[in-house]
Amino acid sequence: MDHLDELESKSIYIIREAYKQYKNLAMLWSIGKDSTALLWLCRKAFFGRVPFPVVHIDTNYKFKEIYEFRDKYAKEWNLKLVVGKNEEAIAAGMGPTKGNKFECCNQLKTIALKQTIAKNNFSALLLGIRRDEHGIRAKERVFSPRNEQFKWDYKNQPPELWDQYKSKQAEDEHLRVHPILHWTEQDIWDYVKRENIPITDLYFAKEMENGEWKRYRSIGCETCCNPICSKATDVDKMIQELKTTKISERSGRAQDKESAYIMQKLRSLGYM
Repeated sequence: MDHLDELESKSIYIIREAYKQYKNLAMLWSIGKDSTALLWLCRKAFFGRVPFPVVHIDTNYKFKEIYEFRDKYAKEWNLKLVVGKNEEAIAAGMGPTKGNKFECCNQLKTIALKQTIAKNNFSALLLGIRRDEHGIRAKERVFSPRNEQFKWDYKNQPPELWDQYKSKQAEDEHLRVHPILHWTEQDIWDYVKRENIPITDLYFAKEMENGEWKRYRSIGCETCCNPICSKATDVDKMIQELKTTKISERSGRAQDKESAYIMQKLRSLGYM
């Protein structure tokens, strides 16, 4: 087995263990590279089908390319797609120009996620996050318990030594399961290349009106993402670029949300 085989095998084991342990399991799909790679792993784990719902939390501010990609592959892969929204906050005008980025993310992502979990009675969620993506996510566990309000206490997480996981669920707990926590950004793109996984073309460089070439390194809401200068027009060029770049992965995200303090506060409330 090579490096990617080992990563894949461990992730598929985690996915199958979660499916075995939790009655009402679902997977969060942001349509980004990580969650799409996770969705691919779920399909491989169950021989081409996904036997649980796939949840997209929609803020109404995603790129049109994200909606197009979601709808195309949800149909092509026969997914049971659940779209979650905080309809009340959206109707009240909540958005990136109302209040600050923290409040917008909390209302349109965190609370929308909580509402979706409660409405569908999901006992556990699979998420495509990686430890190397953000310092706060480095504190996570593979099987990460939340309380009855879905809040995360980073100081009270079970030890995971030698890949021994505490997957049993207490009666009042909600579980977040992270099957690709041990992967890196480089691993994801190497795997995308090897498996020929379809990825939204927001990640590939395009020529701007001013003649500069830019692409998105990390994607989310269109209003909170800025492209970086790059000439990586395909996966091979992106892999080569990652080997030399000094730019952080989430540098194009709204910085008042990306600070360690704000990210930890959001995650403590139940953010992805």
